[in-house]
Amino acid sequence: MRHTFEDSLDSLQQDILRMGSLVENMLSKAVESLKKQDTGLAKEVLIMEENTDSLEKEIEQKCLRLIATQQPLAKDLRKIAAGFKIITDLERMADYSEDIAKVTLRLAGQPLIKPLIDIPRMSELAQKMVKDALDAYVREDVELAYRMCKDDDVVDHIYAQIFRELLTYMMEDPKTISQATSLLFVGRYIERIADHATNIGERVIYLVTGEKKELND
Repeated sequence: MRHTFEDSLDSLQQDILRMGSLVENMLSKAVESLKKQDTGLAKEVLIMEENTDSLEKEIEQKCLRLIATQQPLAKDLRKIAAGFKIITDLERMADYSEDIAKVTLRLAGQPLIKPLIDIPRMSELAQKMVKDALDAYVREDVELAYRMCKDDDVVDHIYAQIFRELLTYMMEDPKTISQATSLLFVGRYIERIADHATNIGERVIYLVTGEKKELND
C-alpha cells in the first residue's frame, strides 16, 4: 500500500511540474510576443491558458482522490495539500501570462514607445523563480525555497525602475499614456507572478518544517 501511495504521489508531483513548465513557457511566449509584436504568438498563449485550466482540474482530482482513498497523515497530507494550493498559484500565473498576451493583441500595429529591455529581464527572473519553487517542492528543499524567495526583491526593484521610466514618458509626452499604461500593467502582471512563486516557496517551508513563514512582504 505504501509503495502504491508513493507512486501516486510521485505521479502527482510530475503533473505539477508539467503544469509549472507550461506556465513558464506561457510567460516566456507572452513577453516575447509583446517584444516582437507577434500576434500569432500571443494567440498561442491564449490556447495554452485553456490547457492549464484543464490540467489544473485533472491535478485537483488527483489530490482529492489521494486524500479520499489513502487518508494520508502528517507530512504526506501536507504534501498533497501544498500541491493543491500550488496549482491554484500556477493557474493565477497562467492568467497573468494570458493578460500579457492580450496586451500584445491590444497594441498590435502600434510602434513601441521604447525597446523592451527590463520587462523581458524581469520575466526571465520570474520564470526562474517558478522553476526553483517547484524544484524546492518536489525535493523538499527549504534552502532553495528561501533563495528563490529573495529573488522577489530583485523583481520588485526592476518593476520600480519600469514604473519610474514609463511615468517619465507619460509626463513628457501625453500621447504615450495609453501604451505606457499597458506596459505598466505588464510589469505588474510579472511582479504578481513572482509573488505567486514566493507563495509556493512559503508552502515548501511549511511542508518541511511545519512553520508558516511570510516571505512576500
